[in-house]
Amino acid sequence: MIITSVKDAPPRENPHQVDVRRLYNYATAEAMHITLQPGESLKPHTTPVDVFFYVLEGAPNIQVGEEIKTVAKDILVESPRNIKHCISNQSESVARILVVKSPKQLTKSILV
Repeated sequence: MIITSVKDAPPRENPHQVDVRRLYNYATAEAMHITLQPGESLKPHTTPVDVFFYVLEGAPNIQVGEEIKTVAKDILVESPRNIKHCISNQSESVARILVVKSPKQLTKSILV
């Protein structure tokens, strides 16, 4: 059994300058844990793989395409490959999001 703790996974450098930690890393999928402090956000970007966001804590704004929704804890949002998406935390509380990419992304995301 492999057990990974978010607090033990090292933060990864990223163009968004937010706390991103890789929890799962296989060819079939990749899982990242993102913590957004109040006012922080990801830059709009596209990925060449399918992505889903599962909100663990907080109520971030999630954009997929041109649609933006404030999403509560325990909600999953799908984002198909090659569609602009981003997450922002406009609340006064921390937001934590599990992001899963399938299959694992082999090329860089494109900032838009």
